Amino acid sequence: MWSDSDTSRDFLNFSCIAETAAELIVQANGHPLSVGVSGGWGVGKSSMLRLINDALKSRDEDPSGYLFVTFNAWLYQGYDDARAALVEEIATKLLERAADSRSVASKTKSILKRVKWLRLAGYAAASGAAVAMGLPPVGLAGVALEAWNGLSDGDVTNEDLRQAGKAHEDGVAARSLLRPDHSSTPPAEIGALRRELEEALEELDITLVVLIDDLDRCLPSTSISTLEAIRLFVFLPRTAFIIAADDRMIRECVRVHFSGLRLEDELVTNYFDKLIQVPLRVPPLGTQEVRAYLMMLHIEKAGYAPVAFERIRGKICDRLGESWSGQGVDLQFVLGVLPSPSEELKAQLHLCNRLAPFLANAPEIAGNPRLVKRFLNTLWIRKSVARAQKVAVDESVLAKLLLFERCAPSSAYSELVLDVMAGTNGHARGLAAREEAAKSGDLQEDPESAWAHPFVDGWLRLEPALGQMDLRPAVHVSRETMPAIQVSEALSPEAAELLEGLLAMRSPNRTLSNSLRQLSPRDHVQIANHLLVIARQEQDWGTPAVLHALMAISEISASAADAFRQFLLAVEHSRLTAAIIPLLSQHAWSAELFDRWSASPDAPDPVKNAIKMSRGE
Repeated sequence: MWSDSDTSRDFLNFSCIAETAAELIVQANGHPLSVGVSGGWGVGKSSMLRLINDALKSRDEDPSGYLFVTFNAWLYQGYDDARAALVEEIATKLLERAADSRSVASKTKSILKRVKWLRLAGYAAASGAAVAMGLPPVGLAGVALEAWNGLSDGDVTNEDLRQAGKAHEDGVAARSLLRPDHSSTPPAEIGALRRELEEALEELDITLVVLIDDLDRCLPSTSISTLEAIRLFVFLPRTAFIIAADDRMIRECVRVHFSGLRLEDELVTNYFDKLIQVPLRVPPLGTQEVRAYLMMLHIEKAGYAPVAFERIRGKICDRLGESWSGQGVDLQFVLGVLPSPSEELKAQLHLCNRLAPFLANAPEIAGNPRLVKRFLNTLWIRKSVARAQKVAVDESVLAKLLLFERCAPSSAYSELVLDVMAGTNGHARGLAAREEAAKSGDLQEDPESAWAHPFVDGWLRLEPALGQMDLRPAVHVSRETMPAIQVSEALSPEAAELLEGLLAMRSPNRTLSNSLRQLSPRDHVQIANHLLVIARQEQDWGTPAVLHALMAISEISASAADAFRQFLLAVEHSRLTAAIIPLLSQHAWSAELFDRWSASPDAPDPVKNAIKMSRGE
């Protein structure tokens, strides 16, 4: 298994970017600096922060000229005011460094006391802003007002008493944050805080380097609160802020935070950009980088001594740096830098070489390092299951099926699994013919078929060919995604063929419906059961592909309709979307569903509105 945590070990030649950021901080020579490290989820922003941290420390024989503070806003979400938590983290690190300076220690303790004022401001600010905008107050004032309204309306409930108790507790907490001998205004507090920090850094002759991580994982209120805290210090001398965040998520947080205002795109973008002097983006991975990443992850597990592995890693990263000149990282190069690789490692590297173009280019993975690791970990789990159950299955077969599961349409994967289990030899019907057609360049699919997906053509040409293999062992150890059903034990040949047609449906099909009517009631029920197995894999219930198939069989079989109704009753209401309502409204049995969804606090409002419209309300 491979850990998903951030690392300071560079597998992607990102050190060159980290060195650039470190050089910027050094060249700033005490002038304030803010660097934004942007990129999507899982691309390696946290690892980039660690690489920058290490690069800066390694640039000076005496790294004591820097004070490093790492702040993860996500950890404080829901437990503390992010602004106060960041200031407290900085002051605490300063206090540790100021052990031999009474003057700096005094200033740092003063900063820590002002943290209490910041936390109290957090109680008052939200309520004051809400009242100013004509909205219900929140925070301490909001709780108190809500409690008073509950107690004074003539109908005192347990909930009213609970609110009153909460207001009292929060009031006690707020009073504990105030210093009895202190009274000040916000501008005075902020000015004093900035002045004390600036003086402390100057006396210690150090540069404060603050690394902000996971900002894009936070709720909008926490993200904006952290940015506001950064704004307090971002232009102070002897400070460098390095902020890792997906700038797209930050823009959305700004929109949510100012939801009562109409903000143009430029204003939303400027909010974040004004804090960032130097934007750096974690580069996306191409096939070369994904191939190197896959191979180094396996080489890391191969048992080489640390010194030998670092030598290998350095050569591969150096080669990545030369990829612009055509000197790429390929299988031959990697095998050439490995001392005495085992046959098992060679086989793994050959597999990595074949998988890399798909993991780099398939939109569902797109070279994302986190998703690449998840792919490898899932593959590892399935190999472990196979060993534990004494199931003989080739790793490359498991990997190719997993790739299809992750990147092809879900209905195509479901169809493949059902085909494998339908026969007596474990072959997927038509797969061999598709593979031959793809290799010869003659593959032609119905545009409405799930197999017409752009990913499928390349996957069919990927070795090993699966069309003539018994895939039941591989499907068996992949059951955490979809149960392996023995279709041949439940369906007639005619029903199995119609099931394939149902899975390809995207709209009502009269011809298919007429053919379904010719089947036995037993086949109707079994088809419905197989469709429900697929349906349980769906996360959102608007108009997934399997919905049309279930609608078709429900129109013909009362038993199938009842099974479908029972399934929908069990679907989590939060997973519903409004698109499903018009399709269900034509069925009499939908009334019970609509009544339940309309009364559910978890059902989204658009769903409830769609139900009202369907009823003409």
